[in-house]
Amino acid sequence: MLKEFFSSRKYVIFTGIFIGISAAFLQKLGNPPNMGICVACMERDIAGALGLHRAEVVQYIRPEIIGFVFGSLIAALVFKEFKARSGSNPLIRFVLGFFAMIGALVFLGCPWRTLLRLAGGDGSAIFGLAGLIVGIWIGIFFIKSGYNLGRNQRTYSLVGWIMPIIMMGLFLLLIFRPQLPSGVIFFSSKGPGSQHAPLFIALLVAMVIGFLAQRTRFCTIAAIRDIILISCGISSIVFTTFSSNPATG
Repeated sequence: MLKEFFSSRKYVIFTGIFIGISAAFLQKLGNPPNMGICVACMERDIAGALGLHRAEVVQYIRPEIIGFVFGSLIAALVFKEFKARSGSNPLIRFVLGFFAMIGALVFLGCPWRTLLRLAGGDGSAIFGLAGLIVGIWIGIFFIKSGYNLGRNQRTYSLVGWIMPIIMMGLFLLLIFRPQLPSGVIFFSSKGPGSQHAPLFIALLVAMVIGFLAQRTRFCTIAAIRDIILISCGISSIVFTTFSSNPATG
């Protein structure tokens, strides 16, 4: 019954509302304006903090990403859904993820930030949302044409713990901020990277979001995909009906 409750329509709607309010709340507490929560931008900042890029204004270990992982991990463990899996065609998945991140950073926002910018009155977000929809439509075309990366396979449980361990390492680096011989870890002294909500508040909010998202399977891309598929299905039924019985019109 509890699993059915978390997957109910009302709970999914509640999750979306909570994410929107949390983004505005974190922005109010110090996250960069017109951002609040953006997975792509926050991962970019973490990459900068680790010295993987040297843009000095976007370098900070964002606790929100750590919280997403910890929250979803807790949900998976509590509901006994923690199952380590290994995907097929890792190189293709890496390349697709690489270009997805480039697209998000060119637009300066992941799907969540796209909707947040639109809600904040940023008209340029319309073009980002349109591009996202077109990209998803192209993906649907490939899937319907038979393209498939293959099924995920069960693997050793230790594999599933790699990401949480990495997140714990990032959390320790964020807390202690060691000065290593290589120069990392880097933290911005100006620009968006220097703007952030209080660490533990951001971590807690993100953990709740991660928990809710894991339970509801919340996914913006999947939602748009389903809308497109349903719309195409309805259009196909209507077209077939009128074509087979012209007198109906």
